[in-house]
Amino acid sequence: MAKGRIEINEDHCKGCSLCVIACPQNVIELATDRVNAKGYYPAMLVDPEGNCTGCAICAVACPDVCITVYRQVPVKASSAAAAL
Repeated sequence: MAKGRIEINEDHCKGCSLCVIACPQNVIELATDRVNAKGYYPAMLVDPEGNCTGCAICAVACPDVCITVYRQVPVKASSAAAAL
């Protein structure tokens, strides 16, 4: 399975929680301990076990384009051998 991570531009996030609702891995939450410059509780990645797959559903759901997705696809053994 692919592994991924996201970065959220907290300064532009308005805390609408659409990404929280859209995330199939349930690894996004709204911060409760801080607000951004606009006064919103921003979304944040909470993924201590590395469950994010980089599916990018959260980024598609974000109306303010605050989410950048990084995805690492595992290299298959046969592909690695072919590259040699």
